[in-house]
Amino acid sequence: MITSIFSKSKPINFIIVFFVMLLAFLVARTGVTKEPITVLFIIEQLILLFICYFSMLLLNFIVSKNSLTKLNNYEILLFSLFLLLIPSTTLNANILFSNFFILLGLRRIMSLRSQRSEKKKLFDAAFWIAIASLFYFWAILFFVLILLALLLYTDNNIRHWIIPFIGIATVFVISVGCSIVLHSNYFDVLNISPVFSYDFSSYNSIRFIVAITLLLSFGSWSSVFYLQNIKKQKKAYRASFKIIILAGVIAFFIVFQAPDKNGSEFLFLFAPLSIIVTNYIETIKEKWFKETFLSVLAVAPIVLLVLQFFTKS
Repeated sequence: MITSIFSKSKPINFIIVFFVMLLAFLVARTGVTKEPITVLFIIEQLILLFICYFSMLLLNFIVSKNSLTKLNNYEILLFSLFLLLIPSTTLNANILFSNFFILLGLRRIMSLRSQRSEKKKLFDAAFWIAIASLFYFWAILFFVLILLALLLYTDNNIRHWIIPFIGIATVFVISVGCSIVLHSNYFDVLNISPVFSYDFSSYNSIRFIVAITLLLSFGSWSSVFYLQNIKKQKKAYRASFKIIILAGVIAFFIVFQAPDKNGSEFLFLFAPLSIIVTNYIETIKEKWFKETFLSVLAVAPIVLLVLQFFTKS
């Protein structure tokens, strides 16, 4: 049933995904939010909800524009199910905004494939990634994607290699200027805090153990087929597929060394992982197996929610 709904791109798919994301959003805040329910609080939460939804729409745009999957909506379904699997990914406003700007940067990196307006695209990509790092410092690691894109497209124009650093410098200068005006010092606006932690004790719960096991097992298995599938792609699209796998590696590294391991750091992993797993689903010929594969990912979050409910009660 799931495959018949999402195997083709339909407007109803986006409505279904919205309600899955809304459920993840509400579950994350149940029993956690201690602020009084005011109009301002509701507006803030609605903004965060729509940032989540716009991130999903942006993911869908990147996928369809660069032919990263076939004409289906599995990637947005997976993105929403991952949110429901680890609802705490919707709690951290800074990471939500950071991830959104990373996707904007990724969109510009992918568009380098057309080899038109490269200077503008390189500047924009670096600019958005730098903005993302203002919200979450380790997001700056995604800057490596720009350098990889230049390598993959064998760009020997020295100016193209300099422009991304100008984009970073532009954000730095603007941030310092805002900091001086708003706080009378240079670096209050800048989020320069390269702290890290390898304490994984916060993941020692049934929800996190099951969720992380699913993400690692499904992601690792799908990655094997994804890497094999790159060779079968048209030459013009291979670079885009390689950029996605590197984005997944960077996101995993961010999760591994995140200073506050509360689950929200997994959000960076969801977009590339959705694309990678979707590519594997497309290789499955047996309909029953494809349906089972998706059903596990759909049922697991519901089971975890039920277990969490009974554990608390």
